[in-house]
Amino acid sequence: MGKVLVLNQDYSALSVCTVPKAFLLVYMNKAEMLAESPRHYLRTVNDKYPMPVVIRLHRYIHIPYRGVVMTRQNLFKRDSNRCQYCGTHDNLTLDHVIPKSRGGKTTWDNLATACKRCNSRKGDHTPEEVGMPLRQRPFRPSFLMFIRDFSGLADDEWLPYLGVKERSY
Repeated sequence: MGKVLVLNQDYSALSVCTVPKAFLLVYMNKAEMLAESPRHYLRTVNDKYPMPVVIRLHRYIHIPYRGVVMTRQNLFKRDSNRCQYCGTHDNLTLDHVIPKSRGGKTTWDNLATACKRCNSRKGDHTPEEVGMPLRQRPFRPSFLMFIRDFSGLADDEWLPYLGVKERSY
């Protein structure tokens, strides 16, 4: 079964949940279904119900901070599983743009995906010192950006609710 985009009462993206959980929220009148699957249904012995794809909660849920957890997999997703120096997809590692030995921190803004060859070539230097410019500067993705662009979960029916006009391939 697929995943369902959960929107807060104000239509902001809140989370992603399973189809059974989303159906239960709609059935118990805690949420409304905004989009349903055109091809799939939930079936019982006697009935069939539309399968939710996007739901909106009836009550606003206050979330004080919504961030993306910094993990190796999330960093690779942010960088499209490409070396940020040469562009290859092979033998990927993580590189501290400002080396740790020079006070570089392990943060979203200082980590970039690098292949083993480029990481070794860069060594204990900055990209500028060895003439290896980054394809993109490291950045902290927002929660909405992560769901929309990097999670790989986004269903085409989610796109209008995530501020995207159409999927680009």
